[in-house]
Amino acid sequence: MTISIAATTSDADLHARFDPIFARIAEGAVEREIDRRLAYDEAGWLREAGFGALRVPVEFGGFGATVRQVFDLLIDLASAESNLPQALRVHWSFVEDQRLSTDAQARERWLRAVADGRLVGNAITEPGVGAVDRYRTAVTRDADGLVLNGTKYYSTGSLYADHILVAADLDGERVSVLVDGDADGVTQHDDWDGFGQRLTASGTTEFVDVRVPEDRLLGAGYGAAGRTYGTSYLQLVQLAVLAGIAQRATDDAAAWVRDRTRSYTHATADLPRHDPLVQQVIGRLSAAAYSARVTVLAVADTLDVALDHAAQTGAFDDAHLDAAELASARAQATVIEQVLAATSQLFEVGGASIVSERLRLDRHWRNARTISVHNPLIYKLQSIGAHVLNDADLPYAWSAGSRTS
Repeated sequence: MTISIAATTSDADLHARFDPIFARIAEGAVEREIDRRLAYDEAGWLREAGFGALRVPVEFGGFGATVRQVFDLLIDLASAESNLPQALRVHWSFVEDQRLSTDAQARERWLRAVADGRLVGNAITEPGVGAVDRYRTAVTRDADGLVLNGTKYYSTGSLYADHILVAADLDGERVSVLVDGDADGVTQHDDWDGFGQRLTASGTTEFVDVRVPEDRLLGAGYGAAGRTYGTSYLQLVQLAVLAGIAQRATDDAAAWVRDRTRSYTHATADLPRHDPLVQQVIGRLSAAAYSARVTVLAVADTLDVALDHAAQTGAFDDAHLDAAELASARAQATVIEQVLAATSQLFEVGGASIVSERLRLDRHWRNARTISVHNPLIYKLQSIGAHVLNDADLPYAWSAGSRTS
């Protein structure tokens, strides 16, 4: 199996198609934050425009975009609404898996479904004991076929999606199953209570005696042993969100300063926008946004290499996967630090009025702080250090839960 690796839709054409939608989404960002209104309409606009089909090959109705092009657009979408790229995070890896599938019939089926507007959410992480050793959510067999039972948390994006990719246990093996969001026995709750990324639909999902057709059993589940492109890819979506947050924080702070006429007796200029100290803060914000973007796109280039090689040869190269994983881990450290600093420093450009609830500028720091805990940076830094010092293998599986002694 080989697929075309060249971009088949230009950067200009992609931006011409999606930039107006991003601008429309951005218009309601503050109101959605205030009202805690999930972005159903906005996800629908993206669906109708074919945003989920960016990586689908043209022959199956998509845009044939490169990984770099996808992440360039994800940064811009995150600038408009940081919740939506995270909500679509597993959708992108699902599409990649289908692009690389050796089952030609299933591959065409699901890629065409995505091109028709289908979106995929996820149900991977489990509450409580979790899945450090094995998933408690399980697929079993009865006389009529496969049955899924279990409870998941952080089911990011599933309320916006048509299908849910579920990580489960099947006789001690980690597997993935795809279920319909409205299937009998599926109950979704919008109970995510984090102080940021409140509109990602990252709540609890319950599966009670959900029938699973055999063709919805899609292979290894998240956290399976061995190298994978998925760890770096999914982490990079989070970094793209951070880059977009940094850009929106810069734009919002600059717009606020441009319109501000109040200053201080000891300021060096009559208007804040002419004050060198204020200009320095805006410059620092702009630099952080730029640095975060180019860092994300650099990692995307390494993923393009890994995925293109796999598409052409039918197998991943270990060196490519390690390069992508290491690049993503290193980028996580720099991007998180820059964006958290920037979203805190933006308040230095003004007085008490900049913390008005009406502006909700605090959402940028809250969202950045929330997205930055995926996966914990302290462990990523340790894994980088062990690799550099001792040539230790990079970890690819990041399951959470209670560990027994």
